[in-house]
Amino acid sequence: MTNYDEKYLKRGASASKSEVHTAIKNTDKGIFPGAFCKIIEDKLGNDPDYCNIMHADGAGTKSSLAYIYYKETGDISVFRGIAQDSLIMNIDDVIAVGATDNMLFSNTIGRNKHLVSGEIIGEIIDGYEQVLSMLNNNGIGIYSCGGETADVGDLVRTVIVDSTLSARMKRSDVIDNENIVPGDVIIGLASYGQATYEDRYNSGMGSNGLTSARHDVFTDIYIEKYPESYADATDKEYIYCGKYKLTDDFGHGGLTVGEAVLSPTRTYAPVLKKIFDKIGRDKIHGIIHNSGGGQVKCRSFGKGVHYIKDSMIEIPPLFELIKESSGTDYPEMYQVFNMGSRMEFIVPEDLVEKIIAIAGSFAIEAKTIGRVEKNPDSDTSNKVTITAPDGREIIY
Repeated sequence: MTNYDEKYLKRGASASKSEVHTAIKNTDKGIFPGAFCKIIEDKLGNDPDYCNIMHADGAGTKSSLAYIYYKETGDISVFRGIAQDSLIMNIDDVIAVGATDNMLFSNTIGRNKHLVSGEIIGEIIDGYEQVLSMLNNNGIGIYSCGGETADVGDLVRTVIVDSTLSARMKRSDVIDNENIVPGDVIIGLASYGQATYEDRYNSGMGSNGLTSARHDVFTDIYIEKYPESYADATDKEYIYCGKYKLTDDFGHGGLTVGEAVLSPTRTYAPVLKKIFDKIGRDKIHGIIHNSGGGQVKCRSFGKGVHYIKDSMIEIPPLFELIKESSGTDYPEMYQVFNMGSRMEFIVPEDLVEKIIAIAGSFAIEAKTIGRVEKNPDSDTSNKVTITAPDGREIIY
């Protein structure tokens, strides 16, 4: 066990979620077992040409950081970003299988009413509506069905923001990662910068690894000030052991360090919609959303392949800050964080220039970051090799 794994476990989290994977290993994988999301028969319309998807995710412990940022600064709008995190962690998973329309969305908010006011709930709801409007304006057919706000102060210390997304789509439109083959190239889309549909610089954070990031980056002054922001059972050695205050200057994009870590999860939905429209889904062999599992997420898809990522998108300043503050080495960083690229296309080489150009039209950097080869060690399992900035080849 690495020092990083030990810290994560001490904080009550699991980087690999191995026990979760064990729990679900015998569950049905749906009608496209190789796809990024589970897909089932069309139970809503009973049409053999269609299929259904239902997906659940949320903002995770990022909402706890938003809470203390609000308490420190009075900036309640930070909770709008948490709503975006919750929604985008769903929609960017679902769009990775090709869904862009007929999507229904519902949210679930659990709060400690003693600490989280109705005004905060209003910001979260408004945040959802704001992101839904932007998506609709970019051709994504997603519609809100309301949700549930539960007062569960006996269970939730501050606030947790989750959501569920369902979609109905044609089976012929499904992007099935079973089609990934040796000879394909890997195109990475940057998670940082400012896309045309974003109103400010995005650090690239996403909504994964926040248990690590918030405690390794921020100073211990928040231990006594906000004991409600962490679990009582956690050893104080692992709580807020960084050197930064939330309001320290980040040095990029006009953000504070707190705002950088809280950057709302970027959605790639407008980009993918345009790619599907211009290129077609049938030519795309695979799409990987680098959420939980970071740059090693691709290892779960395809069969008997070796993902070689030897020309990664430059690591953005935020992840260098997290690495330096936490003392975490590149092998662990690449397994937890997107490290600057949260969406990958795996395609034949003749599609590269078209995809890069479409991403560029949204002011999002894209580049060929690697390739797919046959795994020389297995016909069934996969492996990943990443070349780190220091030249090391890291094998997973």
